[in-house]
Amino acid sequence: MENKSDNKAKELPEGYKEIDHIKLSPTNKSHETDDDDSESSDSGRLTNIHRNVKTTENQPRGIWETIFIAISYILVIVFFPISVFMCLVVLQEYQRAVVLRLGRLRPGGPKGPGLIFIVPCVDQYQKVDLRTTSLDVPPQDILTKDSVTVSVDAVVYYRISNPLDVALQVIDPAYCCQLLAMTTLRNVTGLYMLIELVSAKKTLSRQIKNMLDSTGATDPWGIRIERVEITDILMPESLQRAMAVEQEARREAMAKVAAANGERDAVKALKEAADIMESNPIALQLRYLQTLNTICNDQTEAIVFPLPIDILQKLMK
Repeated sequence: MENKSDNKAKELPEGYKEIDHIKLSPTNKSHETDDDDSESSDSGRLTNIHRNVKTTENQPRGIWETIFIAISYILVIVFFPISVFMCLVVLQEYQRAVVLRLGRLRPGGPKGPGLIFIVPCVDQYQKVDLRTTSLDVPPQDILTKDSVTVSVDAVVYYRISNPLDVALQVIDPAYCCQLLAMTTLRNVTGLYMLIELVSAKKTLSRQIKNMLDSTGATDPWGIRIERVEITDILMPESLQRAMAVEQEARREAMAKVAAANGERDAVKALKEAADIMESNPIALQLRYLQTLNTICNDQTEAIVFPLPIDILQKLMK
């Protein structure tokens, strides 16, 4: 008996466990449904542990539900082919439909793309767009680390990764993402100084997205945050004028320092040139001739010839 139980346990696939001879679905696959729509849409393979709304698509129907469904099929057959136009729905490649039959989720997950069949009077469907959507975050008044009040504007790009959760677990996914982005934006930007906010927008945007991904706040809603971009940082006019005056004074100080350094380098160069000319008198005469050659041209009316002082001193004696 023990050998049979051991062999039976070995035959179970990895990730399965047996409780009272009942095989349960693996619990470690509930987090692998972010990018695969086919797996995430099959609600029969998903556990309802992390869902606020527990789905009942696998439970047996009641007698009244069966009667109403049968009556709807009879009406479709009686009013054929007019009823066909009410039963067929075309979904685009980027669309999925979450179908509820008498308030319950139909087995098989979201439908589409292509042509799907809807039973009138008992089926209700909701179209879900899987394309990336942009969400404008209203400007947020934030107090920075250095006690400066600024207004930060951002844009959030998100997409739907699980149509079932978007339709069943959250009322308004766009509004929820907007409030979450506003809160995260205030929490992150309040940790930096003003200069850091202005100079590192890309780093700050990347940090906000990583925080949204690490917390997994949007995973129960079936939403994936793709990108966060800080578009603008608005400051009060008085603060802008003060920063402009500060930068102008800093530039003037840097210009004066640069001019002084230039004068110092020029004086050093002239001193070195004078030392070289003093050691060799012929060098001074060559410099005179070069100066005359420079100032002599066709448009020159007067020529200034530099006369050495030592010659005048000999004449005066």
